[in-house]
Amino acid sequence: MSEELHSANDVEATEVRVRESFGKQGLMRLLGAELVEIGPGHVRIDLARRDEVSQQHGYIHAGATSAIADTAGGYAALTMMPLTADVLTVEFKLNLLAPAAGDRLEAIGTVLKAGRTLTVCRLEVFSVTDSERILVAAGQQTLISLTVRPVD
Repeated sequence: MSEELHSANDVEATEVRVRESFGKQGLMRLLGAELVEIGPGHVRIDLARRDEVSQQHGYIHAGATSAIADTAGGYAALTMMPLTADVLTVEFKLNLLAPAAGDRLEAIGTVLKAGRTLTVCRLEVFSVTDSERILVAAGQQTLISLTVRPVD
């Protein structure tokens, strides 16, 4: 659907739409996740390490890691869809490659293939400190473009 993002106005409107939608995400607010980068087919979400998102060994919990990865991929897909469409995850698979021991996580969603109905994204999550950036999770996601009616 990238052909529908043909002007600077569309790119700006898409960024506004992504930011507004992200602002409505209760889970992202609860986790303290931050929308850091938005571009055509690319979104980055950061999550600072806090006790509230950790597991019993002090690492950032895999549930938090998965949630920001899924959200980054979803919004990356949305950037490639018409302004009249919305997005829902159909499925995703995430491999946890290393403990999320950094000061923060960076979740990056990148569109691999944007289709009329389905979009496939690569998901990557990095654990970041002042001195290093380590890939801690990688996966793939499939999303569907549809018209969504808000839940009352």
